[in-house]
Amino acid sequence: MTGPAQRRELAEKAVATRGVSIALACRAFGVSETCCRYSPKRDEENEMIADLLVGLTRAHKT
Repeated sequence: MTGPAQRRELAEKAVATRGVSIALACRAFGVSETCCRYSPKRDEENEMIADLLVGLTRAHKT
């Protein structure tokens, strides 16, 4: 059984290598088109906060 992330990767690979449409690949692998087309946008403030949180978790493992 494949998870959602793996199905998304398979759909993206089919679009890139086989030249099929995103809609067809998503239907074939059971992924929503929105999921395939979505690309997260990180702004500078969020990136700074993420870096601070990673630093805190490394410093305070418990």
